[in-house]
Amino acid sequence: MALIVQKYGGTSVANPERIGNVARRVARHKALGQQVVVVVSAMSGETNRLIGLAKEVMPNPSPRELDVLVSTGEQVTIALLAMALQELGVKAKSYTGSQVSIITDNAHTKARILKIDEERIRKDLDDGHVVVVAGFQGVDEQGNITTLGRGGSDTTGVALAAALKADECQIYTDVDGVYTTDPRVVPEARRLKSVTFEEMLEMASLGSKVLQIRSVEFAGKYKVKLRVLSSFEEEGEGTLITFEDDNNMEQPIISGIAFNRDEAKITVLGVPDRPGIAYQILGPVADANIDVDIIIQNVAADGTTDFTFTVHKNDLQKALDILRDKVQGHIGAREIIGDDKTAKVSVVGVGMRSHVGIASQMFRTLAEEGINIQMISTSEIKISVVIDEKYMELAVRVLHKAFGLEEV
Repeated sequence: MALIVQKYGGTSVANPERIGNVARRVARHKALGQQVVVVVSAMSGETNRLIGLAKEVMPNPSPRELDVLVSTGEQVTIALLAMALQELGVKAKSYTGSQVSIITDNAHTKARILKIDEERIRKDLDDGHVVVVAGFQGVDEQGNITTLGRGGSDTTGVALAAALKADECQIYTDVDGVYTTDPRVVPEARRLKSVTFEEMLEMASLGSKVLQIRSVEFAGKYKVKLRVLSSFEEEGEGTLITFEDDNNMEQPIISGIAFNRDEAKITVLGVPDRPGIAYQILGPVADANIDVDIIIQNVAADGTTDFTFTVHKNDLQKALDILRDKVQGHIGAREIIGDDKTAKVSVVGVGMRSHVGIASQMFRTLAEEGINIQMISTSEIKISVVIDEKYMELAVRVLHKAFGLEEV
């Protein structure tokens, strides 16, 4: 008997009608003799509404209490979906993250899953139930409710699939798979039948919103077969995220163009060029739980350097305050500048390993459109550039065409 985990996002369960549609889809899988675990997000917009309420009461809400509040969104959805399944004559039980015992660390609002006790779920499955689990949440070892950060329901789904050794984890969303780029920016974008874990990991880290990066990491680490499908269409094949197939190494060279509007750039000017200076700058930023992305350091003739790095736009002001209060005077930097009008555009593909000239083609294409590159970052299967935000969509369109991604 196949065991599948299905995850449905907020738009898929946005109202009672859509919850009913999900219930009918789940019931069809159950009727095929499959064991089904369903992970759901809060209704579309509900998490933002709850955060808004919190900020009306407290401008900078306590992370612990914020987790208690926002975790209620999924509790509503799991109960409604279980009721909808019962109305169809399907045995169903709902559980919050703490009831299932999804144990996390204590990093409130961005917790990481440590372990899952799947015993209760297995018993219910063996008794013929569909098990409905709240995504996005867990509990730390002291019993405090935690949440996994935006998109965390994907991670819940994949982690449950790993713990249960499920045959497949199906991520249902408002798109029918992974595309060569966002179709809203490039109408000619194509759905990919399959993509490697490596490529999907890069796309997720570079701004593709189809899957949360931690869910892809989980899937790759535990060999979970992952598929992205649309909850608004009849069963299609979606996009299978799988391990690299050596037989297909030659084509395509590039699988997709990813982009991220959420990059902000910080430059620390006039930094003494001496060992340990990078740590003195980035250490306090890391201590504040701020993720740093691209880093560039230039050495000037006078023995000083300009140190530039990117952070999420939401963290820009916090990072600037830390640098100006704790770092600038300590290291003797001349000035600290922030720029939130930047964006990151990346080309991704395992085929880059066996093809030369990808970088030059990318840079030439951008140069022909007069788009200046501010920062560059590369890995074995991706090249990323930071550019002026106003040129982002143009860059995505011209790169998509330059690499022939609209072609079948």
